Amino acid sequence: MKLITQKITFLLFVACLSVTSLSNAQTEITFDEIETFYKHAEVLNNDNIRWGYLNVPENWDDQNGTVVRIAVAVLKNFENKENAPATVFIQGGPGASGIGNIFSWQNHPLRKNHDIVLFDIRGTGNSQPRLCPDLGRELLGILAKDQPKEADEEQKTNAALACKQEMVRHGVDIEAYHSGSVAKDLHALLNHLKYKKWNIYAASYGTYMAQVYASMFPQDIEALVLDSSIADIETYYTENTSNYMTSLAKVFTACENDPECNEQYPNLEKVYYEVISDMEKSPITVDVAKNLVEEGTFTFNSEDFKIAIQQALYNKQLVEVVPLLIYQFKEKNEGALGNLVAAFSSLLSMDYGVYYCVSCNEALPNNEETEFEANAANYPKLNGGLSFYKSDFKVCDVWNRNIPDSLLIQHDLSNLKETAFPVLVFSGEYDPITPATNGQKTAARFSNANAIPAYTYGHIPGFTRIGTSLTTSFINNPAQSIEKEAFAKAQKIKMVKNVALNGGVGNMGNSLNEMNILFLAPLLIAVGIMLAFIFVYLFRLFKKKYQHTSDKIIRIMTIVTSIVGLLSFLGLINALLSVSKSNFFILAFGLPENYNYLFQLTLVFLVLVIITVLFFGVQIKKIHDRSIVFSVIFSNILIVTYMLYWGIFAL
Repeated sequence: MKLITQKITFLLFVACLSVTSLSNAQTEITFDEIETFYKHAEVLNNDNIRWGYLNVPENWDDQNGTVVRIAVAVLKNFENKENAPATVFIQGGPGASGIGNIFSWQNHPLRKNHDIVLFDIRGTGNSQPRLCPDLGRELLGILAKDQPKEADEEQKTNAALACKQEMVRHGVDIEAYHSGSVAKDLHALLNHLKYKKWNIYAASYGTYMAQVYASMFPQDIEALVLDSSIADIETYYTENTSNYMTSLAKVFTACENDPECNEQYPNLEKVYYEVISDMEKSPITVDVAKNLVEEGTFTFNSEDFKIAIQQALYNKQLVEVVPLLIYQFKEKNEGALGNLVAAFSSLLSMDYGVYYCVSCNEALPNNEETEFEANAANYPKLNGGLSFYKSDFKVCDVWNRNIPDSLLIQHDLSNLKETAFPVLVFSGEYDPITPATNGQKTAARFSNANAIPAYTYGHIPGFTRIGTSLTTSFINNPAQSIEKEAFAKAQKIKMVKNVALNGGVGNMGNSLNEMNILFLAPLLIAVGIMLAFIFVYLFRLFKKKYQHTSDKIIRIMTIVTSIVGLLSFLGLINALLSVSKSNFFILAFGLPENYNYLFQLTLVFLVLVIITVLFFGVQIKKIHDRSIVFSVIFSNILIVTYMLYWGIFAL
């Protein structure tokens, strides 16, 4: 009996070892090298970049379960050092792609002596699985409809829940998508890449993830940069309205203190509220590309107007067009407003499956809707704050309906005060979502932090020229003194004024920027034919090669028409390039008034084309080499057609 007992004990021991061995095999963190995430981007594929997937447990508390693949790109340092220090970038959203920012990092000065590590947080971008990648487009379609905000909220909630059901049906553990899991992913990535420590650069919601990571694995961090930081997750939503209105008030004040701005856009604050009231009764419907909105139209209501202005405060150049933008809504300029829909589409380009998983797991449960409403009540003319954000309460209320409160996530960040690593915090003056006051509040969480006020800038000022310089100096030598007032040297805000309105300019710019060869090839051929005709037939006219009056007249007319056409077309291209260097967003509305002559020149061109075509039709039997002349006239007609398509002609 004793022998049998010993055998059973031995077998149980062996079984335990086997289970342990199997468990260890299942929890092994691996890295799959791949060739690239950008097969057609030679500028990246010729660079020294390591691409791959880090394979980690979806649920770190159940390491025998599903494995997810974290997309990673390591941009090796320019000095080709084997053991170079590293800086890892944590993108915001939540749900935006980190690797998608690769061109901002490819030639970053930090890369001289640092490896740059980019990754797409679990569920986003190139990571697998990617959660509900089409939800953003569906949400844009909801915003495009002419319906009250209550209908928007209901449809948005239904779309989010359909996404949740799809994820659950495919076995996704939606409760495993939060900052704590991302922190563990980063810790595993650090160890696999064999860095002892690394620097962290985090932006927007990524700053909260970075703070959670720093609280869980402080030993991983050499230095920390927080760009547009979340100071307190418990007020991230509840103070949304006051954050927005505080930033917008700075625009009202700046315009009022600028005599020229105040003259062109008088009573800006009053007009802002008047537009809200007017658009509640009379929305504006504009035509848009069907690749953005399937129906081909977008209806701006008061809620869309508010979120459009809020999003404009993210970017310094857009801040400068806010007065113009408010007045374009007031004047219902459909041509200019149609170009705004592209901005909405970029807002909704994130992976909203991850956005709702993270938001409903850790952000919204730590915010109270009643506090949001109380905060919004301080601005009664705003009529309830921004529905775009308030609707997230409804989404997450339904999303979390069957989840016990005990499972909702609260990250304890109290130990950050005990950390020794240096911290740099950027906060933009006009930032409407993580306001300027967040800088000092976030810095106060740490024992060794500096807050940098980014005057004149909005969201993510760390990627500006001044911000990049500060970041590089700080990470290269964290012990040195920081120039806290560096942004005082930034160019002051210059509100955009004196714009010749023309919605076709933005359409033309978008077409040329897309570089669609099939679309542009006929245009380029037409320009070539016109240039050749001008030189060849000017020479022949000079040599008096033509004896018949009709031949002379049609060639002179065609030459003059071609010259005017080329001057207007090439002049518009030059204006696009010039204005885009100073403030790209002006092009959504038109061109500065000093380019107004170009619009007049295009009208002259149109008239000349019509006259030339009529003369050619009347005198066609008397004209020699008609096919050659017609090819040039047709080239002119083609340029007119492109201009009509873009909407350049101010008829």
